[in-house]
Amino acid sequence: MSSATTAGESIIEVNGITKTFGGVVANKNISLNVRKGGITGLIGPNGSGKTTLFNSIVGYHPIDGGSIKFSGEEISKFRVQEIARLGLMRTFQQTRIYGKMNCVENMLISVPHRKLGFWDMFASRDKETLERADRMLEFVGLYEKRWLLAGDLSFGQQKLLEFAMALMNEPTVLMLDEPTAGINPTLINGLIDRLKRANEEFGITLFVIEHNMRVIMNLAEHIYCLAHGEMLAEGKPEEIQNDQRVIDAYLGAH
Repeated sequence: MSSATTAGESIIEVNGITKTFGGVVANKNISLNVRKGGITGLIGPNGSGKTTLFNSIVGYHPIDGGSIKFSGEEISKFRVQEIARLGLMRTFQQTRIYGKMNCVENMLISVPHRKLGFWDMFASRDKETLERADRMLEFVGLYEKRWLLAGDLSFGQQKLLEFAMALMNEPTVLMLDEPTAGINPTLINGLIDRLKRANEEFGITLFVIEHNMRVIMNLAEHIYCLAHGEMLAEGKPEEIQNDQRVIDAYLGAH
């Protein structure tokens, strides 16, 4: 896969990576590039290897072969926290929040690699950090609910909280695994708008796994499609939407 397929400077470069679990090949010779400052999409039927690829990029498991570079630096041997400190972060299909803590406390606990220790942060009520937490909660539309227990929020609101928690770390790249899954359709447009604003206003590069085709076609500038653990197609949204291989892959999955 040539980096020329995506205009502009690449911030994530995946070259020929393979990942197996026992005898199962989850990813086979996958190559792609995520353009710095852009929004890149990753689609594919269930079981196509999308989440495995995300996990490989952020260091959740070692790859069996190939190369992963972030801002030109090889990171395929790095651990999760090392990669997070570089500014590469991700969210999950199932939210990872602390239900018995309120929203503000969730925001504070989401930045463990900052200078303040966990208990120091709560004890000192670090003004700058608290102000940033409030700004990010306001950005995602949860400011009025900031003192509510996270477990009392709707699932869609919990996803917005997780998004805000990721923004607290000022990531260079944010990888989102199905951000609209399980969200009330009335909230989806608002989430899409906030993702675009995070990209435009904060300069955060977005790499998004998404099953909702309407969402990803309206959000991403360039889309990759996996099927059976291999790269099936790539291109602009209109090219992917009309690619018969992609259509067949999705129809064959049902």
